[in-house]
Amino acid sequence: MSVRIKIQSILEHLGKEIYEKEEVIRLALLTALAGESIFLLGPPGVAKSLIARKLKFAFKDGNSFEYLMSRFSTPDEIFGPVSIKKLKDEDRYERLTEKYLPGANIVFLDEIWKAGPSIQNALLTILNEKVYRNGEQEVKVNIRGIISASNEVPSSSEGVEALWDRFLVRYYIREIQSSRNFLKMITSTEDIYQDNIPEEVKISMEEYDSWSQEIEEIQLPPEVLNAIQLVKFKLEQYNQNLGDSEQAIHVYDRRWKKIIRLIRTSAFLNGRQQADLMDCFLIAHCLWSHPEQFDRVMEIVSETIRKHGYTIALNIQTIRQELDDFEKEVHQETRIPNQVLKNELYVQDREYYEIPELRQLFDGFFVKMSDFNRLSREDDNSISLYDAQYNLTNRVNARKADQEFSIEITYNSQTKHYPLKTQQIEKTEIIQKAPHPIIREHWDQRINTLEDYIHTQKERLDTERPEALDTLAENLFVHPKLSEIVEENIRDVRKSLNQLKLRAEKIAFSYQNL
Repeated sequence: MSVRIKIQSILEHLGKEIYEKEEVIRLALLTALAGESIFLLGPPGVAKSLIARKLKFAFKDGNSFEYLMSRFSTPDEIFGPVSIKKLKDEDRYERLTEKYLPGANIVFLDEIWKAGPSIQNALLTILNEKVYRNGEQEVKVNIRGIISASNEVPSSSEGVEALWDRFLVRYYIREIQSSRNFLKMITSTEDIYQDNIPEEVKISMEEYDSWSQEIEEIQLPPEVLNAIQLVKFKLEQYNQNLGDSEQAIHVYDRRWKKIIRLIRTSAFLNGRQQADLMDCFLIAHCLWSHPEQFDRVMEIVSETIRKHGYTIALNIQTIRQELDDFEKEVHQETRIPNQVLKNELYVQDREYYEIPELRQLFDGFFVKMSDFNRLSREDDNSISLYDAQYNLTNRVNARKADQEFSIEITYNSQTKHYPLKTQQIEKTEIIQKAPHPIIREHWDQRINTLEDYIHTQKERLDTERPEALDTLAENLFVHPKLSEIVEENIRDVRKSLNQLKLRAEKIAFSYQNL
């Protein structure tokens, strides 16, 4: 059984009858197999402890330790009681750890920020080195995953920054949103706490150790490393714009190194020899410190992957420049400028047309451009007439005349036609002419060459398509919909080629139909 099939089977069994918790279950298993820890933020009763209890079933001989912290919790309750026998007979201060945290595979610590300093300090050593100092001994613990939870993130005043930083993956877990899933959950009678994972797909200790070595050998291609560097750079820019603010997102070297381990683990468990850009979406779960930061972090990661993802080296700019030059040549050859004199309405003070013949009838012989333009040839409308100082003098009924630049005015039951004042303007008209047959033949060859080249570049998008794109939607730990973001760069290139082809066709049409 391949690693991918085994992990896929485990995830399917872990998620059975647990609704809308697929992502957090996948992240919890991934984090455990990466040798890291996960923090779950959310209100009571949203399956945080259930996930920890279920996760232990993924491992052969798996056992869990679960504890609800309070400010009165003692190290004895977490790490085991002191051995009275050894203290009495051997004068050695050691704890009996077998049934406590140091002896577990999967650990769930609820309300972790309420733990006292002595517990937090011991947890730091376990999280950092997978070592528990039991008296004078340093005991290597076999913990594969530590899940912590709380209904709040720690504030800077609590002094738990070091412990908070050790939880690589952070996830905000919500109550069930879908009414259908809610009804399924409350009416289900299945025991969701039972071990439903077949023994043959459970992960043995030998497999866990072997996988850990193989994970280190997973390759990180240039596009993945480039994406990580750009995300880091954009976070720094984001922080600079915020200034000295609690909303700044500070991520230090150790966390970036752990993120690389998480990405490598994702690639390995998906059955690949190298990471891809889909694995990079996991970064978003590792960077936020306050839940309101997650959307911004996800936006930075997504935008980086979209803009700087997989590309194929196509010289689109060369095609665009060739079309620019070609279009210019066609216009110069087929469009001949011709200077002509044309009549246009004379505009007085940018707002009025003059009706010269009205000077003999009215004090007002100017009409507003807006009034004239709204007139039709069918119906009369009332318009205002203005004198030389643009004072309103008369109201008359009028319509546009059939003759250009003319108006029909009805006054004293008589309708007369009046021309508006015009002026002659020299304008340039374009006269189109068909190209010489020899030139047209040359242009046809040029168009064919351009279209063939564009077609070749489109074929390259298929033949040189990065192999990673073929399995994007199959990632076990990242939602398949995010694959659309990864592929957007390639889609943009294809769209550009289609637009260039259409432009070439328009240029050909412009001279072939003269």
